Amino acid sequence: MIYVDSLLCTPFEMDHPDQRPALEQLRAGGIGCFVSTLAWWEDAAETMDKLVKWRYMAEDNSDLVEIAYTVADIRRIAASGRTAILLGSQNLSFLSGRLGFVELFARMGMRVGQLTYNIQSDIGGSCYEPTDSGLSRFGKAVVREMNRAGMVVDLSHVGNTTSVQAIEHSDAPVAVTHANPYSLAPHARNKSDDVLDALKANDGMIGLAVYSNIVGEYTTPEKWSEMVAWTVDRIGLDKVGIGTDFEQTGGMPYLTWMRQGRWAREKQYGAGSKDNPGKATKLDWIQSPADFPNIEKALRARGFSEAEVVAIMGENWLNFFDRTFRTL
Repeated sequence: MIYVDSLLCTPFEMDHPDQRPALEQLRAGGIGCFVSTLAWWEDAAETMDKLVKWRYMAEDNSDLVEIAYTVADIRRIAASGRTAILLGSQNLSFLSGRLGFVELFARMGMRVGQLTYNIQSDIGGSCYEPTDSGLSRFGKAVVREMNRAGMVVDLSHVGNTTSVQAIEHSDAPVAVTHANPYSLAPHARNKSDDVLDALKANDGMIGLAVYSNIVGEYTTPEKWSEMVAWTVDRIGLDKVGIGTDFEQTGGMPYLTWMRQGRWAREKQYGAGSKDNPGKATKLDWIQSPADFPNIEKALRARGFSEAEVVAIMGENWLNFFDRTFRTL
């Protein structure tokens, strides 16, 4: 069995004293692959700098991790007892309004790109905008170019209208790498039934998150696995995976950059609030990637079969990547 976590936002490229221990947590949890957060608000040059730093980090810790570009890479790296890294971004700010940069960044190894982060962009609407603009003309061109280049279209922080339009416009299956069903946990970051239904029709994937700000009342292993079962019933077993949304080493300056970048002067709370302004507390039963096996235990306790557990814990994501990745 290969564990896949479809979203970590740990800044592994930063020279942090806990960088190595954080990587060791991945191995302690048996995670065979994760999708990284390479960029939030960075422009093209800054994102290329990040690509270099992630490559250096992986080379310096090659006994623990390796950057993967294909599903064959993931399986080979996981079989060696290490963790495969898929490079991804939680925004497409690195395009800098240039359609041609989609292919360039895909060729540089960017495998997953979220259409928008927490504000309106030239591509479409964010989940936090009071009015969702929908997918822009540029956004439509970007989605099709991402399809052609084999870069996964990620809709995790994208507004519902923009999400549905992106799914309808996409020639390839799309992903929600880290979110939960809005019907169970009402939060702007979570996905409405119409988005989930469109995702099902698109043969896409969702990675259910353990980020405490967006799980609602589904905080225990028993309740959280109930949310998994509900989602499986709604969109199908083969379309559900895990995207923890864990962040291990970044402090408040990193969280502030994540939430407001350079676009806001006033304090932004992201998925938090004025009453909950800091880092989200971890769920008792899953405090770090080292606790990833507790998800498997929760699924088994819920009554999922061996084959179903294997699928949800990682195989569904590998099959999805196999259908969406391209080699240019």
